Amino acid sequence: MPEQCDPPLPTAGGTPGPYDALLLLSFGGPEGPDDVVPFLENVTRGRGIPRERLKEVGQHYFLFGGVSPINAQNRELLDALRKDFAGHGLDLPVYWGNRNWAPYLTDTLREMVRDGHRRIAVLATSAYASYSGCRQYRENLADALATLQADGLPVPQVDKLRHYFNHPGFVRPMVDGVLASLAELPADVRDGAHIAFTTHSIPTAAADTSGRPEDHTGNGEGGAYVAQHLDVARVIADAVREETGVDHPWRLVYQSRSGAPHIPWLEPDICDHLEEVHGAGVPAVVMAPIGFVSDHMEVKYDLDTEATAKAAELGLPVARSATVGADPRFAAAVRDLVLERAAAEQGRAPARCALGALGPSHDLCPVGCCPARAPRPAAAGADWTGPVAEVQG
Repeated sequence: MPEQCDPPLPTAGGTPGPYDALLLLSFGGPEGPDDVVPFLENVTRGRGIPRERLKEVGQHYFLFGGVSPINAQNRELLDALRKDFAGHGLDLPVYWGNRNWAPYLTDTLREMVRDGHRRIAVLATSAYASYSGCRQYRENLADALATLQADGLPVPQVDKLRHYFNHPGFVRPMVDGVLASLAELPADVRDGAHIAFTTHSIPTAAADTSGRPEDHTGNGEGGAYVAQHLDVARVIADAVREETGVDHPWRLVYQSRSGAPHIPWLEPDICDHLEEVHGAGVPAVVMAPIGFVSDHMEVKYDLDTEATAKAAELGLPVARSATVGADPRFAAAVRDLVLERAAAEQGRAPARCALGALGPSHDLCPVGCCPARAPRPAAAGADWTGPVAEVQG
C-alpha cells in the first residue's frame, strides 16, 4: 500500500501543545431495555415521530436485550487510547461524551472545564465527510459551548480532528479483516468471492453536498462521502490482491436506510446486492463495513442479522469482516492526528499520513462544508463565530 506520510511522523512525549485534553465524541446508545425509547427520542428530537413508532424502530435493540454495543466499544477505545498515549509519553487526558446518551457531550465538557481544560482536541467516531458524520457533531459542540457560556462556565476552544478515513492506522486493520474473512470462506468458493464494502446510506441530496463546496455534486454521485469510501475500498481491494494474488471484484453498497421512502437514498442496499450477485452466479461474498468505526448496532443487526439471513435464504456463503474498533493501530493513528494538528496550530509543518489518491483531509471545515438543510451554528469550523471567540486571546 503506497503511503503518503511526509515529513516523518513526530515523536510523542510531553503535552502536545496547545492541547490539554482529548474528547472522544460519539453517537451513544442504550444500555438496557428501559433506555431504548428515550434514546430514540433523543436521536429523533424535533421530527415529531410518535412514541409508538419509536417502539417499533427499537425492536432492533430489543433483540439484543436493549443494549447497543457502542458504549462498551467506546470504553474499549478509551482504554486503548490511554494505554497508547501513556506508552509513548504523551501527557493528554482523554474524556468521552455522546450526542444522544450518557455520558452526554455537554456534561463531559462541563467536567473538562472544571478540571481546568481550555484547549480540547475532538475525535468524532465518524471517519468520513457528511452532514451526519461531521457537521452535526460540530453543531452539537456549538450547542454544548453555548450551554456552558449560559451557565457562566469557562468556554474552551474545541478543534475537531480531521477526517481519518484514509489514515493507515484506520485502513490497515480493515485490510486484515477482509483477509481474515476470506480465509473463513470454504476453500472452493474463496477465490471467486466478491467483496461488498458497506457504509451507512444517506439521502442522495446530503451525499451530494458532503465535503468542501468544491467536492459537491448535483447529480446523485455523492460528493466527498462517496468519493472517500470508494478511495478506501480501492486501497483495501488492491492490498488484498497484493497479499493473496487474487483480484476479487468489489462494489460499494449501503445499509441502514431510514426515512420516508419517496426520498432518494444511496443505493444499492446490501440485501439487494446479495440477491443481484447470487443471481449472477457469484459463489461467495465478504461484507466489509468500512463506513463504521466499531461493531455497533447497525453492523450487528443490518449485517450480522438481516444480511446474513438473506444470504442463508439464498444459499450464498458470506463472511463479515471486523471493524477497526480498539485496534492498537487505530489508537496510534489517533495519536498521530493529535500530534499533526498540534504541530499545525503551532505553525510547524505537520506530518500527515494518508493512503490512496485523495490525500489527507483538511484540518478546518471550510464555509459551506456538509451544510445542513436549516443552518445552525457549528463549532470547530471556519464559519464558527460563537462564544469561544469571546474567551480566547
